[in-house]
Amino acid sequence: METPPSHRPRSRGGVAGLVRRSPARLAVLAFVAVIAVFAVLLSLPAATESGVRAPLADAVFTAVSAVCVTGLVVVDTARYWSDFGEAVIITGIWVGGFGVLVLASILGLLVSRRMGLQQRLLAQNETKALRLGEVGVLVRIVLVSSVAVQATLAAVLLPRFLVAGEGLGEALWHAVFYGISSFNNAGFVSHPGGLPRLGDGPVAGDWWLSLPIAVGVVVGSLGFPVLLVLRERWRSPRRWGLHTQMTVFGTLVLLVVGAVVIGGMEWTNDATFGALPWYDRVLAAGFASAMPRSGGFSTVDVSQMSTATWVVTDALMFVGGGSASTAGGIRVTTLAVLLLAVVAEARGNRDAEVFGRRVPQGSLRLAVAVGLVGTSTVLVGTVVMTAVTGDPLDVVLFEVVSAFATVGLSVGGTADLPEAGKWVLSALMVVGRTGTMTLAAALALRESSRMFRLPEERPIVG
Repeated sequence: METPPSHRPRSRGGVAGLVRRSPARLAVLAFVAVIAVFAVLLSLPAATESGVRAPLADAVFTAVSAVCVTGLVVVDTARYWSDFGEAVIITGIWVGGFGVLVLASILGLLVSRRMGLQQRLLAQNETKALRLGEVGVLVRIVLVSSVAVQATLAAVLLPRFLVAGEGLGEALWHAVFYGISSFNNAGFVSHPGGLPRLGDGPVAGDWWLSLPIAVGVVVGSLGFPVLLVLRERWRSPRRWGLHTQMTVFGTLVLLVVGAVVIGGMEWTNDATFGALPWYDRVLAAGFASAMPRSGGFSTVDVSQMSTATWVVTDALMFVGGGSASTAGGIRVTTLAVLLLAVVAEARGNRDAEVFGRRVPQGSLRLAVAVGLVGTSTVLVGTVVMTAVTGDPLDVVLFEVVSAFATVGLSVGGTADLPEAGKWVLSALMVVGRTGTMTLAAALALRESSRMFRLPEERPIVG
């Protein structure tokens, strides 16, 4: 007998209702639940090389770092964790990265449905080849695209590890590990002590290893909507939507400026780039500029870089990568919108314009909110971590920004963290992974029109 409609179980009032009422809350709850599962797996004795159960703080920290695709570690991944533990970590990276892409894309869909007709048509132009009306289709596209890129990276890296003398099984494992870790901007390494050298040469001069990893990080940081637009219209930049144009152009500018500045400051530093031939210094500078997108890999000892280079890296990490990507930070488009607002104000223009389009006032307000919340989070995290660890401010700031932006670079402060510091950085990674994405979606979904406006009065600013 069919249950009357009024007495049917309210199954749609659970997850489906939460998606409609508060998709941002659903995203946070989903990440916390996944982190809990992987923390339990890493707490098993089988997860460690010694067979001894890992401390709870270490297991949770590593699970958070993997699922939030960060790469910060409190123990050496290859030496401390067993094969089972490493498999759990790389699975957490894949699940976390895939979840970010799907959740960010779904949140983007929900926001686009709340837009007016004109904005919706523009958003459709950005992704009209994607058939994003169905979540199932969206998930399949994300899955196939991400797996294809990661498999390509693994195929390119596999011969590199075979040439280094590794057996087929070991080389295949490392190729898959780095393919997943680089595309998802995770920064985890499966070799003891960091990225492996080829022969007696320095890692910083290994083009075969550095270039694929750097390309994987940059591609993963662009964002799923941008990648699909590039796949369909890469020969016609004028047909790209504003989001794609701003993301690609902003990423290229940050990569070039970062490489020039970091390379210039480290060019004569014998502890980093100074001992390399000029062409390897160029490679190392480009690699060091790409990693703050949220990659987290390093081919030189970051702790030996100058303090000025740390500050530049802090800024690049804070910006991060593109929206709806596996990268963290406040995102490239947020920085671009803020700069456009400053330029418009300096010129006395009422509107912020770029690439022949006008940026809506709502986007300007949203960029200010995301930037302010990100800055406040880093400030609070730095104050707390300074009190907890007692480390110098430059070290603490670097580790805090790296955690918030889910980058994974470290100057050595993470390895010696007290237990309280591990919990603080874990919280920062979760906030950084879900915070800006869910904040932007939540604010956009709450935007509403009013039937009246209060009288205007301009305060004195500046």
